[in-house]
Amino acid sequence: MPVVVVNGDSDFSRKFSAANGKAVFIDFTASWCGPCKYIAPVFDDLANQYKGSVFLKVDVDECSGTAQSYGVNAMPTFMAFVGGQKKATIQGADESGLRSMVAKYASTSVAWSGTGQVT
Repeated sequence: MPVVVVNGDSDFSRKFSAANGKAVFIDFTASWCGPCKYIAPVFDDLANQYKGSVFLKVDVDECSGTAQSYGVNAMPTFMAFVGGQKKATIQGADESGLRSMVAKYASTSVAWSGTGQVT
């Protein structure tokens, strides 16, 4: 699933709620932020890799209420939610940290869809 761009605080609430129990990863970013631009392709790659999760991109200037309510004070800030509960936060363009966070929490929301039986 591609990264979903959030357009305003009310749009964030709708898109976050629409996750329906899936893991949600949020990239709090800003158009003027150099490190945000550097790490954006990594976030996009993860969204394409972990299709069972929801990846939201939140511009803090367009969604200032959302950013404030989540205590975002540095960009980029990444947050992981499972079942609506915040599980982890990473501040800064930390590629290995972001990849590890997504790998840890995305797997908790992906249902097994193979064949066979448990013995």
